[in-house]
Amino acid sequence: MLPPAKGNWTKEEARHLLGRAGFGGSPDEIGRFHAMGREKAVDFLLNPEEPVEAHPKPEWADLKAAMADMAEMMMERREMMADTRGMSDEEAAKKRQEIQKEIQRESRRQGLEAQHWWFNRMLKSKAPLREKMTLFWHDHFATSIQKVKQPVLLMKQNELFRNHAFGNFRELTQQVVRDPAMMLYLDTQRSSKSMPNENFAREIMELFTLGEGNYTEEDVKQAARAFTGYQLNRLNGEVMQSARAWDDGEKTIFGETGPYNGKDVVSLIFKKDACAKFMVTKLWEFFAYEKPVDPAMEDLAVTFRKNDYVLKPVLREIFLSSEFYGEEAMATMIKSPVQYLVQLIKELEMESAPLGFPIMGQTQLGQVLFMPPNVAGWDWGKAWINTNTLLTRYNLAGSLTKGSVGGMMGRGDGKLGKLAERRGMRGGSVGPDFPKIAPESRRNETEKLVDGLIGRFFCVPIPAKARDSFIAYADSKKGVSFTDKELGELCHLMLSTPYYQLC
Repeated sequence: MLPPAKGNWTKEEARHLLGRAGFGGSPDEIGRFHAMGREKAVDFLLNPEEPVEAHPKPEWADLKAAMADMAEMMMERREMMADTRGMSDEEAAKKRQEIQKEIQRESRRQGLEAQHWWFNRMLKSKAPLREKMTLFWHDHFATSIQKVKQPVLLMKQNELFRNHAFGNFRELTQQVVRDPAMMLYLDTQRSSKSMPNENFAREIMELFTLGEGNYTEEDVKQAARAFTGYQLNRLNGEVMQSARAWDDGEKTIFGETGPYNGKDVVSLIFKKDACAKFMVTKLWEFFAYEKPVDPAMEDLAVTFRKNDYVLKPVLREIFLSSEFYGEEAMATMIKSPVQYLVQLIKELEMESAPLGFPIMGQTQLGQVLFMPPNVAGWDWGKAWINTNTLLTRYNLAGSLTKGSVGGMMGRGDGKLGKLAERRGMRGGSVGPDFPKIAPESRRNETEKLVDGLIGRFFCVPIPAKARDSFIAYADSKKGVSFTDKELGELCHLMLSTPYYQLC
């Protein structure tokens, strides 16, 4: 077991835990979190009172209803195509294009609504770790709407990840084998006895469970045979394994032989010790820091195996360990774009995001929900930051603190806001709640004002030189009324620093 944290549970540690195991919070939220004490705070994260159903999905995201709509759409499409009889080839081709464009428009509309829905759920959820783990699984078992093309299937997968947030990793992996979005993304539904597809077999070993070096090419080929025959019914979303398309012959995988199917392969994978260590290392790097020492991961792997691959005990051990609150972990992680945007809105005391802002920010910063770049997910850490994305972060912070989101949306991104508005996805407050961030009675006490904002925005003490520059800027505004405008400019100055990019 990892050595547990000892000593006082500080506000800095509470802020660190809420930022890593969630999406940060306002000073009041962090204060309430700190008042729980370390163990109760961790238990609060791992045992949320908020039910999974607390944030209703869009109506179209109900799978049965969506499949019924699709069947109706296909019927209408056949009828419309029948109407092309008697048309010229050119007219018929144009009609087909119109029908296809309408289907694509509807898919884009639903995709945008799904992205907006999940972002707002992250922002408002009273179960932050559950949403953070849903994001972790989305990156781990990566699938993209760009290939799947059916947003309802991504929403179904999103629900699967949320329901298994702290649950059994083996059971989740078994579910992913039969997940419609994953099947479409890695072409499992095209894999048959006569032509086995190695995509899923390779990725389940390399990226999902074992990591490189813990399987052979022959293991992949044999496992691909076991994963044949899975078929997706496009009219009801159900998955079955066709006996005719499945290769029921003997396969030798990891030195064991049998007439394995996909479920058997997953069971064989989880017999290997490498599986536990691979997964706890990935969890540690997601929540704490990169390249952890090997003995610590061995300890976590033992916990994982002892608990039959249930994640909750592993997460609890991580969040209660002294190493999680050590120098290597505190304020060393670059915020992902989604983390940055959600946390920024929380810390500016905004109830919800301005219209179109989340999608605009994700697009510009390189992490769009439901659209990871490939099956390996996003590159994290330093990959989030370059000259362009850092400047964009500063500009996005300025657009919120100065109330200029609408202007930014007009620079080539207005279509996002317009589409969101047409779908009833209303924006939040016009800007930050500045009276709550800094009551007017305290605004001319510049040192107290600055220190209060430092405590709000930064996860550890910043260099004295940076603090002095903030105080100097606030002092320069003493000659005028320190209105929300000046406060917004001071907040923007503080948010436009390298220190704010860390959590």
